[in-house]
Amino acid sequence: MEPGGDVELRGGLKVPASDLVWRTSKSGGPGGQHANTSNTRVELVFEVAKSSLPEWAQARILARCTDPVKVIAADERSLWQNRRLAMVRLQTKLDAALAPTIRRVPTRPSRGSVQRRLDAKQANAERKAQRRRPLPE
Repeated sequence: MEPGGDVELRGGLKVPASDLVWRTSKSGGPGGQHANTSNTRVELVFEVAKSSLPEWAQARILARCTDPVKVIAADERSLWQNRRLAMVRLQTKLDAALAPTIRRVPTRPSRGSVQRRLDAKQANAERKAQRRRPLPE
C-alpha cells in the first residue's frame, strides 16, 4: 500500500485518495533534534459521510466507528513510514467495521449435559443438607 494512494477494503471497495485528509505535526519520542524539527507525526482523517463509498458501506462504518474516522501514527522517525502505517491502520479499522456480524445460532443443551447438571445440583444440595443441624425427634 503506497502512501497517498487509494485504500483497498474488503469486498472490492476502495477509498479514493481524494477522500482522505492528511495532517502532519511534530512527533514526540526518540529522534533527538530531528524529532524536534520535523513534522513526522501523521494524522489520517476519513470523513465517512462525505465519502464516495456506497450508502450501505457508509451506514455499516458509521454504526461501528465515529465520523470522521481518525488514525494517528507517530511510531517511526520517518514521515513516509508513518504515512504507510496510518494507511494500514485505517484499512484495518474500516475492514473490521465492514465485516458482517456473525449471528449466533441458538442451540439446546444435550440430554447428557442436562442430566450431569441436575446430578451436580442434587449432590451439592445433599452436601449442604448434611451440614445442617439435625432435627430434634
